[in-house]
Amino acid sequence: MWKLMGSSQFSKPVARLLVLLQFLLTSNVCIGAKKLTSLYQPPPMALTYHGGTLLQGDLPVSILWYGNFSPAQKSTVADFLLSLKNNPHKNQKTAKPSVTQWWNSVETYMKKAGQKPTHVFLSTQLSDHNCSLGKTLKKSQISELAHRVNSPNSGGLSLVLTAPDVAVEGFCMSNCGFHDSNRKSNSVFIWVGNSATQCPGQCAWPFHQPIYGPQTPPLVAPNADVGVDGMVVNIATLLAGTVTNPFANGYYLGLAEAPLEVASACTGVYGKGAYPGYAGELLVDSSSGASYNAVGVNGRKYLLPALFDPFTSQCETIV
Repeated sequence: MWKLMGSSQFSKPVARLLVLLQFLLTSNVCIGAKKLTSLYQPPPMALTYHGGTLLQGDLPVSILWYGNFSPAQKSTVADFLLSLKNNPHKNQKTAKPSVTQWWNSVETYMKKAGQKPTHVFLSTQLSDHNCSLGKTLKKSQISELAHRVNSPNSGGLSLVLTAPDVAVEGFCMSNCGFHDSNRKSNSVFIWVGNSATQCPGQCAWPFHQPIYGPQTPPLVAPNADVGVDGMVVNIATLLAGTVTNPFANGYYLGLAEAPLEVASACTGVYGKGAYPGYAGELLVDSSSGASYNAVGVNGRKYLLPALFDPFTSQCETIV
């Protein structure tokens, strides 16, 4: 080990500097930096309320079925919307964990903003079996379809659902669905596509092997329909985002043009212990082997996304 030369061989200022340098080299002193145990900890992620209008009170949801959907497929989606109400049927009790319980987590955002609870109920259903606008749609045409079931200023929400053989601009490439609004007409709508044949590995995971990442075996869909069970996941995600951020000035994290919302902030999380490629610990139906985390009307089972908790700043699941 090298040693400093005697201080008498240097001028006093230089000698003092060398002595200080030796002290620093032989001690644990750290100048200009904190010890590892006190490094900067970034604040937890939080969804901020930006003061805009939220969809409070009664919210009628009207569905436009664009293309061919079977009665069983329509029933799966309709029952999900019916399950959001606190008392779907007067004489029927729903098992826990329930779809209603999941929706109550969305209500915490309404309460936090001093707003009324949102009561979703199923309104009109229309079918366009012949695909009157063709089977290749632009995003602008989704708005046109939405107005067919909900007139402007009606105060309701339009849900446009497209069949597996209908291609929509951006579908599979950048999204599995989206929600949008028109502030002038005070209208909001959601579009979700059935990805069964176009991109199930992207938009119907975990009921299909993913396009990228670990190729773990897919889960069994709770309603035995990979495309529609995947649609329910996306409908639930977008419905939570639409109610809490309908006009891009409600609850969100990040940029208003590309926000993380109540459910999209927890993409891929369905049960405790989830991580990329693993949906988490879920309930399994003993007879069908299907995975689920919520029960709705008529005992129907669903897999619903985790929601971002505004109080814990964590993705919270109901199982």
